[in-house]
Amino acid sequence: MTATDRSIELITAAAQAAADRLAHDIIAYDVSDVLSITDAFLLASAPNDRQVKSIVDEIEERLLKELGAKPVRREGDRDARWILLDYVDIVVHVQHSEERVFYALERLWKDCPEIELPEDAKLTIGKAEEHAKLREAAGDDEQDGDLF
Repeated sequence: MTATDRSIELITAAAQAAADRLAHDIIAYDVSDVLSITDAFLLASAPNDRQVKSIVDEIEERLLKELGAKPVRREGDRDARWILLDYVDIVVHVQHSEERVFYALERLWKDCPEIELPEDAKLTIGKAEEHAKLREAAGDDEQDGDLF
């Protein structure tokens, strides 16, 4: 079984919305063969809590406006370290960069096929590491003040 056309459509729109809000390391997996509760996961990250919220808000707004989709559940708003949007067909995970490294969801789903994403989303791969190196070179350890 593979992800439905609707799931791919939702993943593609969500990935583009995340890329437009400068998310890092956007990737999607077709989990339909191993999970019966959803077809696909989208993973994205950001270096600070405000950007995590901004990415999630943009995804939610874009999917509603363009595809008429509303999440059935939204979790993690309080701390904005890991916000989950459950659309039933897909689940979107937007994590703070530190949570992304710690929980390493890619390791869990690496055997699942990746879903082809828009070019803007593909260009985000490696951005978290690039951002961390720039911060380190600048001697700046505080992550809450920047947006990129």
